[in-house]
Amino acid sequence: MKIYTKKGDTGTTQLIGGTRIAKYALRIESYGSIDELNSYIGLIRDQEISETYKNQLLEIQDRLFTIGSHLASDPAKSTMKLPELIEEDVDFLEKAIDAMEEDLPEMKSFVLPGGHPTVSHCHIARCICRRAERITNHLHDEQPLSPIILKYLNRLSDYLFVLSRKLTLDLNAKEEPWKPRY
Repeated sequence: MKIYTKKGDTGTTQLIGGTRIAKYALRIESYGSIDELNSYIGLIRDQEISETYKNQLLEIQDRLFTIGSHLASDPAKSTMKLPELIEEDVDFLEKAIDAMEEDLPEMKSFVLPGGHPTVSHCHIARCICRRAERITNHLHDEQPLSPIILKYLNRLSDYLFVLSRKLTLDLNAKEEPWKPRY
């Protein structure tokens, strides 16, 4: 089986279920952003970080594939059995956030992204996650999705922010507070 089919040469792609839609459609933008986020999380996982975080990120990548499969599916035509996102997946993120926050100093201001390349990767992933969340919410307004997808993406951006702070601490980097110029 060849990787190229040539069917997308005219600007359409096929959803699970057989429906062909424009490659710029909101649904494609949505799962394309999820795919981008998943790839960037893979980059974070490839950094010199604790196995605990690598394992959490691997779990997150699996959930992102689950989300992507739902977004890539035509809800009216697909009969394929897809893995489900469940409330425990959100709980997983919340528990990971709570565990990381136990070691972190209280935030007294916004922090500027950066301080270490690995921390910067977390901030970029957080931004990609927020974009994916915005696009997926827009899709949800037009074609309702399972609310757990929206909830998971919202919590994932929180996880990535807290991970950036925790890695700042673990890597002995400096957390730079934002000091607005008045």
